[in-house]
Amino acid sequence: MDGFAGEDILIVDDEASVVEVVGLYLRREGFSVRSASNGREALESIRDQPPALLILDVMLPEVDGIEIIRRLRSDRQNNIPVIMLTARGQEVDRIYGLELGADDYVTKPFSPAELVARVKAVLRRTSGGSPLASDQQPVIQGDLSVDPATRIVDLKGQEIDLTATEFNLLWFLVCHPRQVFSRDRLLENVWGYSEYVDPSTVTVHIRRLREKIEDDPSKPQMLLTVWGVGYKFDPGVGK
Repeated sequence: MDGFAGEDILIVDDEASVVEVVGLYLRREGFSVRSASNGREALESIRDQPPALLILDVMLPEVDGIEIIRRLRSDRQNNIPVIMLTARGQEVDRIYGLELGADDYVTKPFSPAELVARVKAVLRRTSGGSPLASDQQPVIQGDLSVDPATRIVDLKGQEIDLTATEFNLLWFLVCHPRQVFSRDRLLENVWGYSEYVDPSTVTVHIRRLREKIEDDPSKPQMLLTVWGVGYKFDPGVGK
């Protein structure tokens, strides 16, 4: 059961067949499952009982999935992991959802078994599991401090609000200063898988991190792009 038995998953989709099949697969793995068929019901359910993870269709009646992610991420105390469900051709929504703070996405039609694997991977990395180890000491690079035990990022004396995936990505990079990692390597080491995942997922998360920790995100001094290769964290640049 990977230690997730009983974890509460909220499925938000107006297609009853999707809810039924995904719920069946999740329950087989020991998860507790509930559902909502529109955005308003979803927000009420989240308010009444925040789930361990949200599986969220983008196209919803009343309140769409993008607006739900926006509302969740506008509340600093609300860091529920989100896996988006998007239809083929909805690349703009997919990228926008990632930029707002979604942790992952799955494109319809999809394999329910693959979605369950994604749920487990997201829960592992957002619950303090791999790639983090809670007994590791904070890493301090100049004005930046990253603490895996408290999951607090401090920059120049100010706490920086990151999603769980953003934190894990930053932690991995600061633990390997000046090493260059391709997007596929980052997907494998931070997300826990690279198959079926668009590498642009990494690009979006790097951009979000730059907006939060760089003085000028358009001219990054720490999270650097190595063109044609990937990304690296360089603590010495600009010092």
